[in-house]
Amino acid sequence: MQSVIEITIDRPIQDVEICNKIEGIAGGKDIDSVEKNKAELSRLCGLLNSLVEKVNRFYEKLFVEHTEAIAKLSVEIARKILARRVEEGDYKIETIVKEAISGAPSHKELVVHLNPKDYGEIEKLKAEGSVNFEGIKFVSDAAIGAAECVVESTKGTIKSLIDEQLERIGRALESAG
Repeated sequence: MQSVIEITIDRPIQDVEICNKIEGIAGGKDIDSVEKNKAELSRLCGLLNSLVEKVNRFYEKLFVEHTEAIAKLSVEIARKILARRVEEGDYKIETIVKEAISGAPSHKELVVHLNPKDYGEIEKLKAEGSVNFEGIKFVSDAAIGAAECVVESTKGTIKSLIDEQLERIGRALESAG
């Protein structure tokens, strides 16, 4: 027959220590039973630790396997948002051009290719005096998409193309996982 022991403490418990001494438990009569319970508890703790390790490995594997899919989905969402913004004309071509030319090794003899619509916008801004692209030649180029540009210099070409930027972002997302 099992009995219940109730202990009332007037202060919070500060520290707990498990003792291995089994002397005095049940008057020392059932030491084999206590040892069996300890062994079973130890076995169950080992099993629980093993299960936790398996769940952690499964989680890591699942995350790694889906990182690529998550990255691709993120890039496609960004592509759709950007496409809508470009379609609505919700971008500043002068900002795109400034960013692209900032990557040029030299600002001498730069030629910037723009979509005809964006070319017209830059020419308008230059005429108003609201932008200063002194020494930079702009070319209307139907092969360039809206909100994109290609900067040519004597030292190379810089492409500010939406698809290429999204691809770089996708690779960065995949490698971050």
